[in-house]
Amino acid sequence: MREFSVPAMVEVPGTANLTDAPFARAADDPGRIVLRRKNGDAWSAVTAREFAAEVRAVAKGLLASGVEAGDRVALMSRTRFEWTVLDYAIWTAGAVAVPIYETSSAEQVQWIVGDSGARAVFAETDAHLAAVAEVRGELPGLESVWGIDNGDLAELVARGADVTDEAVEERRRVAVSADVATLVYTSGTTGRPKGCEITHGNLVLTARNAIQGAISEVAVDGSATLLFLPLAHVFARLIEVACIEGGIVLGHSDIPSLLPDLDSFKPTFLLAVPRVFEKVYNGAEQKAIAGGKGKVFAAAAETAIAYSTALQEGSPSLGLKVRHKVFDVLVYGKLRAAVGGRVQYAVSGGAALGERLGHFFRGAGIVILEGYGLTETTAPLAVNRPSAIKIGTVGQPIPGVTVRIAEDGEVLVKGVNVLKGYWNNETASKEALEDGWFHTGDLGALDDEGFLKITGRKKEILVTAAGKNVAPAPLEDRLRANPLISQCLVVGDGRKFISALITLDEEALGPWKEQHGKPAAMTVAELRTDPDLVAEIDGAVAAANRSVSHAEAIKKYVILGVDFSEEAGHMTPSLKVRRHAVIKDFADEIDSLYG
Repeated sequence: MREFSVPAMVEVPGTANLTDAPFARAADDPGRIVLRRKNGDAWSAVTAREFAAEVRAVAKGLLASGVEAGDRVALMSRTRFEWTVLDYAIWTAGAVAVPIYETSSAEQVQWIVGDSGARAVFAETDAHLAAVAEVRGELPGLESVWGIDNGDLAELVARGADVTDEAVEERRRVAVSADVATLVYTSGTTGRPKGCEITHGNLVLTARNAIQGAISEVAVDGSATLLFLPLAHVFARLIEVACIEGGIVLGHSDIPSLLPDLDSFKPTFLLAVPRVFEKVYNGAEQKAIAGGKGKVFAAAAETAIAYSTALQEGSPSLGLKVRHKVFDVLVYGKLRAAVGGRVQYAVSGGAALGERLGHFFRGAGIVILEGYGLTETTAPLAVNRPSAIKIGTVGQPIPGVTVRIAEDGEVLVKGVNVLKGYWNNETASKEALEDGWFHTGDLGALDDEGFLKITGRKKEILVTAAGKNVAPAPLEDRLRANPLISQCLVVGDGRKFISALITLDEEALGPWKEQHGKPAAMTVAELRTDPDLVAEIDGAVAAANRSVSHAEAIKKYVILGVDFSEEAGHMTPSLKVRRHAVIKDFADEIDSLYG
């Protein structure tokens, strides 16, 4: 058993909550720019005074609408300026914010709103409002639904016009550090999302300790970041809070608008998942090849990787330094310009970043600080720092956090970032927080300097390259409900999208062949490419996908020529699929889905 602890650098009183920072800054430094809001192709500065005023106005509307302290209010939207205003307005009203991914299905909306007992929902678009309307009959506790794009926010603000500032101030002080600030739903091994109870103290302490300790060299005076990750994800949410807590200028964007927004906003650092860095690299490579400069880019990439590796191992040679300087003019400078020209650092989380990619970007002048965490740890658990970085690891624990490697290799954590528990799920809370340590379900190792390396996963949760957590069980259960399907295995861990391996039920194939006029002698190997059978499986996959969001949906699948069996080592005696054995034996088939 190995353990490494980093003492907290920041403490807060028990009465502290998330609303203290924006209102204190509005009082002490009202003209300070704290956000930039996109208007067309330009960015408008938002001062501390203006942000606090918008938050207060919406909070008044919530109070006038009957929202009480402790009530849950759900929020379904893409990442945008209004999300941050609504988050802080909900907290100012003493309520609990419940984020929902904008891509969630109506069934997922029903579960999250119903399980959390949300009294109100903010929904961004007409499509989001329709998803809520579809299941509203099953949600008797849901009293109010407000649109973001349809003028409802203005009406809500008008409704609160008679609520006094004193009433808002009194309400915003109700919540204390130990109170739940947000319920962030995350997939469990059974597939049913669980609501992680993240407290005001979790968010405030994790953010402040990260800013002043873990990324103090990044979050310097004048720092600005453009947030484009989904704010329903705990990683983006923590960054939102860290910016407000630390006075970092925050802007909002999304993937379709990202490149022009980077050029106009000009952030000093970025937060992203590995898939974003992959796309930046691939895009630059493809552009170089299309322009007849593929060999130059390849040489530049190898030089960047060699340069970064040499930095980690000691010092680059003179010849390597010269080559690096040449390629900085030819290639690296253009790459930095593509992300606004001012980015020196980027924090990567949500999934594993390959060592090659990490070395390439550092060699190109953008240091990617890879970190690791879970929803249950309020995002960061460990992170590399500019002054303490080992590419290939996820860094050292952030201040206020202790990491322990259990006897079986599982990563355990204790500290300021660990959730209070799971909402309405005492059994899961006790299991996850056994002996006061949160059990991550991941396997890892700590070196002598406290750098953590993640080596595997105990629990069956897939994390795509974009950082999306996907529970395979619900999709697999729905697919197996089709009579033609014997077994299936949903894959996609560390990949661009979700796929599936599907096997056919030979007993069901006989009647199916007869009904569809197929020769009785047709084998599984022949049927797996038969257009009529493939159409049936297409329908089964489409039906399963309707239960999940777009990011969790199966994009590709392959029908195998053999079934899983206990004899082949693919099934347990109790007929459970041995995931690792199947993935190993059908590695070529899986790779073909992503080729």
